[in-house]
Amino acid sequence: MPKPFLPVPNSTLPFWLTDRSPLDQIRSTPDLPLESDIIIIGAGYAGISLAYHLLTSDPSSSSEAPTITILEARSICSGATGRNGGHVRPDTYSLIPLYINRYGLDAAREVAEFELSHIKAIQDVIRTEAIDDCDFLLTQNMNVFLDQERGNATKEAIEALRKTGCGFVDDIFQIPDRDAESISGVKGAKTAFSFTAGSIWPYKFIMGLLRSILKHGGDRVNIQTTTPVTSVTSDGSIWHTIATPRGTVKAKKVVYTTNAYTFGLLPEYEPAIIPAKGMVAHIVSPTDGKGKRPPFLSQTYILRPDSSDGADYMIVRPDGSIIIGGAHQIHTFPEKGPEGNSEWYGNIDDASLIESTKDYFEGYMQRYFVGWEDTGAVVEGLWTGIMGYSADSAPHIGAIPSRPTQFIAAGFNGHGMPVIFLSTKGLAQMILHDKSFDDTDLPRIYKSSAERLDAIKRGREGGDILQSVTVSSSE
Repeated sequence: MPKPFLPVPNSTLPFWLTDRSPLDQIRSTPDLPLESDIIIIGAGYAGISLAYHLLTSDPSSSSEAPTITILEARSICSGATGRNGGHVRPDTYSLIPLYINRYGLDAAREVAEFELSHIKAIQDVIRTEAIDDCDFLLTQNMNVFLDQERGNATKEAIEALRKTGCGFVDDIFQIPDRDAESISGVKGAKTAFSFTAGSIWPYKFIMGLLRSILKHGGDRVNIQTTTPVTSVTSDGSIWHTIATPRGTVKAKKVVYTTNAYTFGLLPEYEPAIIPAKGMVAHIVSPTDGKGKRPPFLSQTYILRPDSSDGADYMIVRPDGSIIIGGAHQIHTFPEKGPEGNSEWYGNIDDASLIESTKDYFEGYMQRYFVGWEDTGAVVEGLWTGIMGYSADSAPHIGAIPSRPTQFIAAGFNGHGMPVIFLSTKGLAQMILHDKSFDDTDLPRIYKSSAERLDAIKRGREGGDILQSVTVSSSE
């Protein structure tokens, strides 16, 4: 019996979806179109940004603008993007040493610089398309270590990157250890440093891109929500047949922006992109005078409470409330590793909370932040989301091996905000202009290939539990 692979109904309600757009459950036409040049499966960050780039790409080398159909199982941005931590945080140190060991310095540098470039790219598109309601803030991300040994190891890794000439670490400001607690505001902080990052209302950002898609695309774009795709078949002609409970659509090209749910439609990716369930909280302080006014926090945070691989991620909303997620470090993985914890690993149920984690965020601000002890800050909302963790720590972008005219953008490790927008820009060039992956500006390690899938499969069969699934994210 095949595994269930479609998003579940009655999912938990994230803060980001409490202010819904009129386009939330858009259906451009009452019925599905009979055919389309390009079908995109999934209307989250990857699917919507891809459609945006397909419509706004330089048309000079494309003979005729394509027709595009977007099929979404639930509502727009109802998956991981609408359930994340609202963090736009480039990674310039965490996985970079791993990438250097696996792929070499140049490949690792490509990833760091690519992620950093998202800050300006997102600022630019927000300005160009007048997405004024998405609360984008350019700020600093404060990284705080409560375990001295782990903090020291990270400082050494950053210094090693600096010595190799990696200019991207110049943005990292190291706080003297003696001042780590006073400057970060985190009790017991042993080491801290900061770098440029941003925060955003992800759902409203995606909805802004969607409005632009409708403006640029006109009747060339057809969007169908609550229309899950159950299969994609090809008969050897130029057409693929996409099946849904509402009927079928034929397409010349198919793009899977299905992230954690990819395994159901592309079984060859089951070992490569693993569903991983995360939990996020919305914390508020009383406004009725019953609690002390909390200290103002102007930065986003990554807080690493102990010596494990886990971390908590946090942003401060313009209204002073807190969005915080993580807590994977409190999971007890049996000898089998993360794979043995079905509450988190391989779980696509975002309709229920993670029982072992649901109380973790109660009293969090009082526990960790100086001056919050008497604020009365409480958890106002909890929700779950399903991330697509890549087994080898890098997303899968590009043409799908052995499936002509089919493409993928998935496996973002809960870290899609500083990765997806420009990844789908490169993918649009491949789809529109028949560019090869190597002729785009995408980091080389993002390329999805038969060799990469085979290596992942061999590693999994050999019992290799990959590093990325032990790192808490969903920023």
